[in-house]
Amino acid sequence: MEKILIVEDNRSMREMLCSIISEKGYAVQSTEDAKTALLLLQKEYFSVIISDLQLPDMDGFTFFKKIKSNNIPFIILTAFGSIEGAVEAMKEGAFDFIAKPVDPEYLLLIIEKALKSTRILRENIIFKQFYSSTISESNIIGKSPSLLREAEKLKQVAITDTPVLLLGESGTGKELFARAIHNLSERKNKPFIAINSASIPENLLENEFFGHEKGSYTDAYVRQIGKLELTQGGTFFLDEIGDLPFNLQGKILRVIEDKKVSRIGSNQELDLDVRFVFATNKNIQQEVSTGRFRKDLYYRINVFPLDLPPLREREEDILLLANYFIKKISIELKKKVLPLSKKAEEKLQAYDWPGNVRELQNTIERAMIIADCKEIIDRDIILPEKSFQLTEEFNFHGDLKQVTSRAIHIIEKMKIERILNQVDFNKTRAAEILKISYKTLLDKIKDYDINPQS
Repeated sequence: MEKILIVEDNRSMREMLCSIISEKGYAVQSTEDAKTALLLLQKEYFSVIISDLQLPDMDGFTFFKKIKSNNIPFIILTAFGSIEGAVEAMKEGAFDFIAKPVDPEYLLLIIEKALKSTRILRENIIFKQFYSSTISESNIIGKSPSLLREAEKLKQVAITDTPVLLLGESGTGKELFARAIHNLSERKNKPFIAINSASIPENLLENEFFGHEKGSYTDAYVRQIGKLELTQGGTFFLDEIGDLPFNLQGKILRVIEDKKVSRIGSNQELDLDVRFVFATNKNIQQEVSTGRFRKDLYYRINVFPLDLPPLREREEDILLLANYFIKKISIELKKKVLPLSKKAEEKLQAYDWPGNVRELQNTIERAMIIADCKEIIDRDIILPEKSFQLTEEFNFHGDLKQVTSRAIHIIEKMKIERILNQVDFNKTRAAEILKISYKTLLDKIKDYDINPQS
């Protein structure tokens, strides 16, 4: 039931207004002065305020300016001779004014318009979140086996409501996968709302999740609806859950288990119809073993994990992605599509891409801005300077062929060790990435004396 506050010092007028409005099914509270009204507003939330312009302790215009930040529709009652003051208040943001004597039907019409305006405001919050997700690309670009394997799993799980955990380094496209899950689900026409645990200060994060009631803490001047509640019917993407503060992990666990949420400062629980997708660039099992992440929460979110491969393991996707970004960015920059020169392609493929797909996109955008030829050339591809240094113990004795052979063995060993570490010493997976046979990999592991500890 919508609550309406009436501030009117004339008793008969106040009682008449209360009678008219309550008969329409609204909950009504009234007071004769602004001071009492301000106290009420600290304790309760009202959908509309109706106030006389002439009050005993302060004028209605001053009263309005004190509560303007609450964003509650403010309707002014004014006598014929003080309409100018009401108009001035409307210029400052008051919703409307009604001249006395009050026409009951007109009053109820203005109240309904005011209530509609608050509903539209709330819907706009949801729309902005939803629109920002739907206009974002959710195409997964790539043809590498490791990516296609995870994309196939994605299609299988998207049509369910099963929680999904996206694993992978920063920049591998975890949010892209989350949006794809949403867009392939039956919830695609509902909101997709994302929160990054690592990007919001801890003291504000709980408020972002749950929202709050007016007056629930200092500076809580208006009710705020949390992102979980705004996601109703849609998909809630919690990015970098590995960075979620420990005290909030239990609260999120309860939301996942009970599918209920309550605002800070409220005892009322709201039923929640939300699909959860989580992501992290951390080793969650290791975080659990060190006590930084709750084991019960880990089991709740790790129902269906998807492991997104880093770009260095997707060599065949580098040019595919680069050309995709060229087309996409050319539209944003309003420039014609520029092809990559052969040397530019070689430079892109030779780089290790520690920042993954995000780094590649930034590199292409920079190249598109500075390119002044009919194509993107190698000097337009600006990458961090990287030099390789052999260890001090390296043996430079012998002819060029012997020295080169020793250097190649060092590089080969480093590469194999690096890939084995990335896949937790899964030799089958490592052989696939290195594009060598399983037997060849076993021989090299033995020759180089490589073990999990090394």
